[in-house]
Amino acid sequence: MTIWILPIEGHEQRYTGQWLHHLPVQLAQAAAARGVPASVIQIEGEIPPPVPLAGAFLDFAGTNIFKSTQIAEVARRFQRGEVQPGDTFLITDAWHPGVHQIRYMSALLRISVRVIGLFHAGHYDPNDFLGRIAPRDVTWAKAMERALFEAYGVSVFATHAHAELFRAGVGAAADDPRVAVCGWPMEYLAAELQPHLAQPKENIVLFPHRLAPEKQPEIFKDLAGSFPDWQFVACQETALSKWDYHDLLARSRVVFSCSLQETLGIGCYEGVLAGAAPVVPDRLSYREMYPQGFRYPAEWTASWEAYQRHKPELVAHLSAVLDRVVTGGYSLTACEQQLSRFFLGADLYDRVLAS
Repeated sequence: MTIWILPIEGHEQRYTGQWLHHLPVQLAQAAAARGVPASVIQIEGEIPPPVPLAGAFLDFAGTNIFKSTQIAEVARRFQRGEVQPGDTFLITDAWHPGVHQIRYMSALLRISVRVIGLFHAGHYDPNDFLGRIAPRDVTWAKAMERALFEAYGVSVFATHAHAELFRAGVGAAADDPRVAVCGWPMEYLAAELQPHLAQPKENIVLFPHRLAPEKQPEIFKDLAGSFPDWQFVACQETALSKWDYHDLLARSRVVFSCSLQETLGIGCYEGVLAGAAPVVPDRLSYREMYPQGFRYPAEWTASWEAYQRHKPELVAHLSAVLDRVVTGGYSLTACEQQLSRFFLGADLYDRVLAS
């Protein structure tokens, strides 16, 4: 059996760059550990010079160049007879039009394959880029997501919160086995952060998110004015390498979030691994991932207007957190243990390697 990985395009500053290296290695190791005879082949694409929109995860035109060149290579593999019955395609960005082309070739060439997709976001989330567009302009997107769901044998999500959002958006039944919550294959993170942990802590509160509307950076920046003795740093305002970013995490005492869209939250988990206390809202994926002591009431940052009403409460809460982290009043051990299961690929590998 061959596992064909179609990766999301790798960017050095984001986890997608780490996946290009780690995911095929981890999947091959999982196959060996399970005694499954499988080879792993990664199909990359052309990455043009990026021209991303402010706050966007991807260059919206460039990602289609990348995905189109990926699927052209997959078609050549089908044409040369390299794709065999029983092979599995793992598409790490499930919003990939190529899944329909794989299904087309599989059906008409009579080569039965399995197709598994990892969903990150989409129109089904009202706070996504597609979700924020007026409904009349993206009626096609809702239909596209239903078609994607039907094309995948398994649609994979890192958290139950994300899976429920997707089910509601595409009309999938609660017990539909094609929706799977598996966590994300990021078991390499602890080792990557380990070299940075000797950094002395500084009075830094870090905003580990994109500067996008759904992340509400304006709340973070306004909150900074109430804490003149602390540095409030939005990491994306500076061009940081991944190494520099991890260095900054290790020096920070707190990572703060007020996101309106969060289907996992890698930045806050990296903060915990680096010894920074998370301060997150009691909503979205955070609710199932973080112990209650690290969550604040969701309504405090439900919008800019809500933040203005609840600012004194949030300032008092954050002030208490900062006092505790300075005096060593926070233990992150239980939090890290609870979070770690969301950043393991074992369940995903079981599904990919199933016969």
